[in-house]
Amino acid sequence: MEPEGGHGTGAVGSRSGMRKEAKIALIGAAVVAVAAGAGFTAYALTGGGSENDGTQGSDRTAAGEPKKEQGPPSAAEVRSTGAEFLTAWAKGDAAAAAAQTDDAKAARAALASYRKDAHLTEVKLEPGKASGQKVPFSVSAVASYEGTSKPFAYESELTVVRDEKSGEPVVRWQPSVVHPDLREGDSLRADESGKPPIKAVDRDGTELTTQKYPSLGTVLDSLREKYGDKAGGEPGVELRIVRKDSEAAQKGAGTSDSDDKALPDKTLLTLSKGTPGTVETTISAKAQANAEAEVAKRQRASVVVLKPSTGEVLAAANSNTSGMNVALQGSLAPGSTFKIVSASMLLEKGLAGIDKPHPCPKYETYGGWKFQNVEKFEIKNGTFRSSFAASCNTAFISQAKKLKDNDLTKQAQEVFGLGKGDWTSGVSTFDGRVPVQSDAQMAASLIGQGGVRMNPLNVASFIATAKTGTFRQPYLVSPDVDDRTLATAPRKLDASAQAQLKELLTYTATSGSAAEAMSGLGPDIGGKTGSAEVDGQKKPNGWFTAWRGDLASAAVIQEGGRGGSSAGPLVAAVLRGGA
Repeated sequence: MEPEGGHGTGAVGSRSGMRKEAKIALIGAAVVAVAAGAGFTAYALTGGGSENDGTQGSDRTAAGEPKKEQGPPSAAEVRSTGAEFLTAWAKGDAAAAAAQTDDAKAARAALASYRKDAHLTEVKLEPGKASGQKVPFSVSAVASYEGTSKPFAYESELTVVRDEKSGEPVVRWQPSVVHPDLREGDSLRADESGKPPIKAVDRDGTELTTQKYPSLGTVLDSLREKYGDKAGGEPGVELRIVRKDSEAAQKGAGTSDSDDKALPDKTLLTLSKGTPGTVETTISAKAQANAEAEVAKRQRASVVVLKPSTGEVLAAANSNTSGMNVALQGSLAPGSTFKIVSASMLLEKGLAGIDKPHPCPKYETYGGWKFQNVEKFEIKNGTFRSSFAASCNTAFISQAKKLKDNDLTKQAQEVFGLGKGDWTSGVSTFDGRVPVQSDAQMAASLIGQGGVRMNPLNVASFIATAKTGTFRQPYLVSPDVDDRTLATAPRKLDASAQAQLKELLTYTATSGSAAEAMSGLGPDIGGKTGSAEVDGQKKPNGWFTAWRGDLASAAVIQEGGRGGSSAGPLVAAVLRGGA
């Protein structure tokens, strides 16, 4: 159920199973094995046996074949398998290390490339304390290229599993074992063929660095990817992650920001500095610093600030600075914040009027699903104004039977510029998704569930469109820099509908579910709360979006609960901080 108006679909079933595990007793003593010349220390366990009701049993089947072990590896098997893999890797024996994995071909290629393409030598690997099937380990090496060398160190992790065919413990192969930032198809390289470095500056010329603005890491990487060749710099020698998707884009497989949803190439170590070129952005150092400070106070928080009058992005920040840039590239159900788009459609179609009577019952059934309001509230003899301000789900679900399956998709694309995949923001962005759906899923989409997917950039954009009546594509780099064309929407929101929608949002921010968070920010304000259920989460994702003057913001706090109390204070703080 969505606290700001989620949907109820009946009981959710769960399945559980019992797994019989063979007991394994590994008898032996831990011995220290030092790989000569590698500087690697690991712990290996020698000896072994089996246990059956306290007595030693046969380790072969009736046919004389070895028994295949079942169940997860024991702690001793995890330690010894991890140690053998790391020892072979440290020695530079890619074949032997790969033989300890469940995908020897892929592992051997990656580990051979580690030395050949990344030019990493003097590799030392130190395992940490195993936790379950996982073994953390530290890596230290020397990266060298044409006479230039530098030390390189980082932390990684491996997982030991039981091979399905042999029953032997093996390392589950995945690129992140080599380096935690590697994904399938990525590679490590050290050379001087990368993009020239850039010096990114904010709208007033202040330099933007990851040291001062940690959330901009992927943004700066993306700017370098797109503008490094155009900004007038010269490349240096770097150890970097080359993304599979970025290579495809360079060969013509993708041409727009939205086509390439992958992360940009990432520099891990600079062996010799190049000459940076300057790239101007729309970011406001003041707004970015404020956003960084606010998300740092919270967990799994992401926020965007932009100017409704122009579409310029002033700030984008995430509390998790090392993972995906959720603020710009996330793909999450936006919950009731999406009622802004749905309401605009109902207003244009005459299915709602701001002060016309509108149903808000406890329950509403459509397409076989039973939807309800948080705590099963209802509004008797209410208007669309009261339903919208209270974020009544059933007020929207009740209109589903009067809509065509593609009505919401058309509204999102034609008025709000969402879901067409044509934004050219200057960096990689996800531009929203509003698929054509039918029956219960179509109804769920009206309240921001179903197949609807957004991020804070998208949500800030559609409240900005609601305020001004005109979609202006968000961007971080002015189109004047590279003469690219910004995306447009085919039409403006109907004037009458826009006036009513703007009044609804102002009323919600002053007297409705957004009022507590927006207190003291008036008079030119508007806002909307939202929460979205996610399978497997105890608490929904909390959403909030609002404008104050010529600033619009949206935020999500994953597993934050109700949007008004979780994401609301975050949005209010960045709006109060200004630009």
